[in-house]
Order: sequence, then C-alpha cells, then structure tokens
Amino acid sequence: MSEAIACDLMAKRFRSFLPVVVDLETGGFNAQGDAILEIAAVTLAMDADGVLAPDATYAFHIAPFPGANVEQSALDFTGIKLDDPLRQKVALSEAEALGEIFRPVRKAIKANGCTRAVLVGHNAAFDHGFLNAAVTRCGIKRNPFHPFSSFDTASLAGLVYGQTVLARACRAAGIEFDNSSAHSARYDTERTAELFCAMVNRYKDLGGWHLAQREQGMEED
Repeated sequence: MSEAIACDLMAKRFRSFLPVVVDLETGGFNAQGDAILEIAAVTLAMDADGVLAPDATYAFHIAPFPGANVEQSALDFTGIKLDDPLRQKVALSEAEALGEIFRPVRKAIKANGCTRAVLVGHNAAFDHGFLNAAVTRCGIKRNPFHPFSSFDTASLAGLVYGQTVLARACRAAGIEFDNSSAHSARYDTERTAELFCAMVNRYKDLGGWHLAQREQGMEED
C-alpha cells in the first residue's frame, strides 16, 4: 500500500513527469560536433511521506562517434584519458550507452505511473542539448525524456542557497563534495541528485508542496 501511495505522489508531484538526473562529460561545447565521453543518470524515488531520494545510478564511458571533435582543453578539464586501456575496453558507442540509460528510465517511468522523464541537470541546457543531439545522431525513435523541458539545479540552487556552482551549492545544502572527484559524470550526477532532492524536500518541509496541493484542491472545488 505504501509503495502505491509513493508512486501516486511521485506521479502527481511533477505533473506526471519523472525527474531523472543526467550529467555528460564532453569533448567541447558544440553538441553537434563534439563527442560525448561519459554519461550518467540517477533515477529518483519518493516514499509514502513524499520525501524524494536518489534511487539507482547508471554510468558509462562512451567512445567518440566517427568524426567527432575532442578538444584537448576538455580532456585537461575532465581528466579523461581516451587512450586508457581500461576505458577503451569498457567504452560503449553512443547508441549502446543511450540504450543502457533509456531502458531503466522507461522502466522507472512506468513503475511510478508517470508519462515521461524530465531531465534534471546542473546547467541543464548543456546536457539536454548534447543528449538530444546524440538521440538524433543515433536515430532513436523513443526518447523517454521530454524534448525541451528540464529542471536546472544551478538556477534552483541560486534561489535556495544563493550558490550556482555545484560544489558550493552542495556544501550549502550540507552535502559533502570532493573536488578531486568532480568532472566525472557518475560523481557529478550523484551529487546533483542529492542537491535536487535536498531542495525539493526543503520546499516540502516549509509547507510549499502541501500548500500547492491545497490550492489545487480549492481550484477544483
């Protein structure tokens, strides 16, 4: 029963959208021509009290698509080594990586009674642009993510904590952040997921979510 209540709350909380946190590490800033080098996604779950929390993490190294550009400055920034033997052994193609991400996202959408995923990202427009470009490149017909709607934790953290840098926003929220681990898609996605949940839950604790429910009920009456 409590699981059914939780799923119902999740479906209602974001207008039938399931928030999924995504981060990509790339070879530059041009979504059309620069490579995606890493991708990670964290699905979220809600309990029967309406408390949001990270659920599962999916993370993959990606081999640059044929003809892709990779700026050395981007590799220096992220610390990614394209010639690392272990990376070369496990790296997937874009299409394979997106398939591995989209499969559990679709499953989570169905399990929570939602209709679509909405991307949550720190500076979400960047990740959303690269994700959409890869979907087009790979000819994927069933993208579980909304094509343009997203939740940007940089903007939300600026409102809630007065901080827009991920590390500073996390620390303001009481979330530990290791700078030496940053700029890994897995690490940044998991911290962003914690940050998003902290902000959503804080708003709920202040009465915002319950207020929204009451106001909706009054409008329906």
